[in-house]
Amino acid sequence: MKKNIIFKNQLKENSSNKEKKKLKKIIEEIKKSLDSKKDTLHILSKKFKLNFNSSDLKRFQKFKQIILIGMGGSVLGANAIYSFLKTKIKKEFIFIDNIDLNKINFLKNQKKLNNSCFIIISKSGNTLETLTNLNLLNNKVNSKNAIIITENKNNLLRIYSNKKKIFFIEHKNYIGGRYSVLSEVGMVPAILMGLNIYAFRKKLLTFLYSNQNSLIESVVKLSKIYNSKKLNSLIFLNYAPELNDFLYWCQQLIAESLGKKSKGLLPVVSPAPRDHHSLLQLYLDGPRDKLFCIFSLNHNKKLVTNRGVLDKSFNYAQGKELAKISSAQKNALIKELRNKKIPYREFEINNIDEQTLGELFSFFILETILIGKMININPYDQPAVEAVKILTKKYLS
Repeated sequence: MKKNIIFKNQLKENSSNKEKKKLKKIIEEIKKSLDSKKDTLHILSKKFKLNFNSSDLKRFQKFKQIILIGMGGSVLGANAIYSFLKTKIKKEFIFIDNIDLNKINFLKNQKKLNNSCFIIISKSGNTLETLTNLNLLNNKVNSKNAIIITENKNNLLRIYSNKKKIFFIEHKNYIGGRYSVLSEVGMVPAILMGLNIYAFRKKLLTFLYSNQNSLIESVVKLSKIYNSKKLNSLIFLNYAPELNDFLYWCQQLIAESLGKKSKGLLPVVSPAPRDHHSLLQLYLDGPRDKLFCIFSLNHNKKLVTNRGVLDKSFNYAQGKELAKISSAQKNALIKELRNKKIPYREFEINNIDEQTLGELFSFFILETILIGKMININPYDQPAVEAVKILTKKYLS
């Protein structure tokens, strides 16, 4: 049976036994406390429990259109799930993840909006953009068509849910937004998508146990890159459109967790092969300040180009599977990266299902937190973000 994810680590940094020993000690401490300690990593534990029952959501299953209002980690995970597993989902999901006048006006004028279900998510319950969008759509939201997920505190969203008698699900206070995809934040939308939420959890601990050496090697090498500050950008070069929104989830996770104390890599989602024709020249022949993460998907569905449509000089691409054309472009790029000694990692995805996506989520959550611990950065806070929030509120007061 093929692995869900084939991870090829081509980073050349040397990993000392001292660094590996330090990381192994951190991992052993995580394993010991995973089931008992209520912290962020408890989300990966087999003993983790959701703050709702699937039966609680039955009355919302009738809705064919779901509108999810949130910011950052409150919406990116669900969007990643929807995009990756879209062929299995029969409902339409609309994600409101910014202050977007055109989108709000479009929704307000939609006749079928009265038959839509709203999920409003904010950990703090005071997120400015989320509350603003809710304010503008308030007359469409009621106790029969809405779910609110926030901390059980006296915050604005909790007060709103009490006032309008809207179904409330508690957001765990020990899980930050960008780590919350496998909690209520991602699993409530997943249930309404008709997905198997238990399948997401089947392989969550793969890289903590059976594939631990790959995780250790990766974290140690990446920690050296972060500490050296020789590279500035992390390019997610993506040959699988199904993974674009997953990589935007990764972008927030990595940038907000590790961009501190003058350290950090700028994560950039770069769709391929499209960007072969816009950014590849810079990638290969510009400043040597980038690390590449290459993503591809081994499709089961075959789509073959027609023969004889274009001149015979194009025969090298006619009658070929679309996946083979994309693979050839990826392999050509990797060859050039090797020739030029540009650092890269490669992720090949073999299956499109809940289990595979759960494994991807858990790998990047673990890797990000462990890198933070290795480079003496707190991977859980976002002090610069909070400073801007305080100033914004001051300017609006």
